[in-house]
Amino acid sequence: MSRIGKKPIELPSGVTATLDGQYLEVKGPKGTRSLTLVDEVKGTVEGNVVTVMPRDETKRARSMWGMSRTLVNNLAVGVSAGYTRDLEITGVGYRAAVQGRNLQIQLGFSHDVVYPIPEGIEIKCEKPTSISISGVDKDRVGQVAAEIRAFRPPEPYKGKGVKYAGEYIFRKEGKKK
Repeated sequence: MSRIGKKPIELPSGVTATLDGQYLEVKGPKGTRSLTLVDEVKGTVEGNVVTVMPRDETKRARSMWGMSRTLVNNLAVGVSAGYTRDLEITGVGYRAAVQGRNLQIQLGFSHDVVYPIPEGIEIKCEKPTSISISGVDKDRVGQVAAEIRAFRPPEPYKGKGVKYAGEYIFRKEGKKK
């Protein structure tokens, strides 16, 4: 039995879910998201509670059970509260700024890195050394954060680069004389 899959998903206030066969659509104050459930699981919507159950007792059905429940929960949280990922920039002269629909980052290269902001994603820079990425889709928010971090990941000697907020950078000792 899946401990995660057994839990029913209680939809927050202002969020509604409709199920048409295997197609689940969740509407909330921040937008609408949809998901097609895999054939091995079946979903039910009763009031403001969504449950996911396996159709049979195969290994694949049990594997898909917990994953499908988590995906449905991510939809519900995304359309009600949304997801946010924060990045921090460390380094002398390293900074970021939003200009129109582009994020312009100076990371010590001979040129500025210009990252076009995808649809459905909102990026804010309160300080030049912090980037806040938010949206309704957890996967896309995480992917955008990973792409921005990949321009200059933190290095282990001085910690310069782009890192997630709260990320621990394992530091190395420099050369000994």
